[in-house]
Amino acid sequence: MENNLLIYNIGDGAQAFTAGRDAVLPCHVIQPHQTHSVKVACIDNPEMTREQLEGVDALVTNLRGVAIGVRTADCIPVLLYDPVRGAIGAAHSGWRGTVNMIAKKTVGEMIRLFGCSPSDIRAVIGPGIGFDSFQVALVFKESGFPVDRIWAFRGARAENSMEGGHHIDLKECVRISLVDCGVPADNIQVSDIDTYIDDRFYSARREGPQTGRNINAIKMV
Repeated sequence: MENNLLIYNIGDGAQAFTAGRDAVLPCHVIQPHQTHSVKVACIDNPEMTREQLEGVDALVTNLRGVAIGVRTADCIPVLLYDPVRGAIGAAHSGWRGTVNMIAKKTVGEMIRLFGCSPSDIRAVIGPGIGFDSFQVALVFKESGFPVDRIWAFRGARAENSMEGGHHIDLKECVRISLVDCGVPADNIQVSDIDTYIDDRFYSARREGPQTGRNINAIKMV
């Protein structure tokens, strides 16, 4: 990682990265105006703008040379690549998107639009808030996720601290949803970077909602 630009090895024919705090984007990235929805849009025009992608939280495309991406500041970014069909995806998975399995819906759109097979898809689950740092009031008991693997209760919640309370492992939830839709576990990379404690990356929980955003992008070359 150099100059807060994290590069992923997602396979020949694609470039994928996360641009953290003050990092310079290596290319233009098409980004949606995210609203924690589960709407997935197909990019079929390299000139599409953020204004045209209102209320969208995931993108897919089969255009080469066009980078698509999502903005995060503790939420979980998911980057997808099918080298066989030549298609990519990028999803913004906050807790709402995770409960509603936006990563799985994005894979579904790649299957529907481009004929992708989940077994060919490679995935990166990028930097986001970690299990120890994501202290929440809700437990994902109704979500269908295996609670014993994604939730922990650590006693009374401490004020102004991430100790105690309910904790959810969002990255593991996303990984499980990808495996459930047929992406091989061996094809999934999971970043161990916790944006709440790593100041190379923006964190809304640490710095407030007006902080900057990490840009997570993928492009076929």
